[in-house]
Amino acid sequence: MATSANAAAGRNEGQTGKPARRSRGAGKAGNGAERHEAIYQQIREAIVEHRLRPGARLREDALAEVFGVSRTGIRKILQRLALEYLVTLTPRRGASVSRPSIEEARDVFAARQLVECQLMPWVSRRLKPADAKALRELAKSERQALRAGEQSRAIQLSAQFHQRLAELSGNTPLAEFVERLCSRSSLILAVYGSSGHLGCESHDHDELVTMLETGKEARAVAFMQRHLKAIEASLSIEESGDEAPDLARIFSLRD
Repeated sequence: MATSANAAAGRNEGQTGKPARRSRGAGKAGNGAERHEAIYQQIREAIVEHRLRPGARLREDALAEVFGVSRTGIRKILQRLALEYLVTLTPRRGASVSRPSIEEARDVFAARQLVECQLMPWVSRRLKPADAKALRELAKSERQALRAGEQSRAIQLSAQFHQRLAELSGNTPLAEFVERLCSRSSLILAVYGSSGHLGCESHDHDELVTMLETGKEARAVAFMQRHLKAIEASLSIEESGDEAPDLARIFSLRD
């Protein structure tokens, strides 16, 4: 879908407007590539943290006005996010935050099981006391966010926990793949997850760290498999209409 939409976007290149007026706070990261990278990171974080909800429209002209850059620059950023499946590009309709289907949700969790479960022995062999402590701090913050009713932050912290586990395996390509899967999982949980619960027990992550610390590799593999299956089993279909978000408020760039 992204490929055909990107081609359509390329055909419309001549429709690009002049750079919009700079909004306060835009472009702090510098000019050119650095500036576009900073904008990409801000939009990506807003999607993963659910400040931009699945289905939300991402109008090029509005984003260009908010960040004080050209529509051409915004278009390239949206195309990049589309390659990560965080944004959907539709010809003649434009960009929106991806709203994953239930079939995609199942595929993403199947991929996570194939990869994350097999990384557990590697993590266990490389885990240091400082790593275990940091993982437990993430798990604690996740529990606190859930108790405070901060669902989006809890989802984000859970994703960070799994990403950090993958990084500790020492396999950079697989860790990068897990990071992308976790970003897509965050969208899936935002659409199909249950409020106040992430589909698993709040102490699951602590138990997993203990297994990894004590070298119980086979148990850690089986535990991760059950953990991911429990999250997938908790998903329920919830349809919602497209939103027109207040981009200036989301990115705190209102004059």
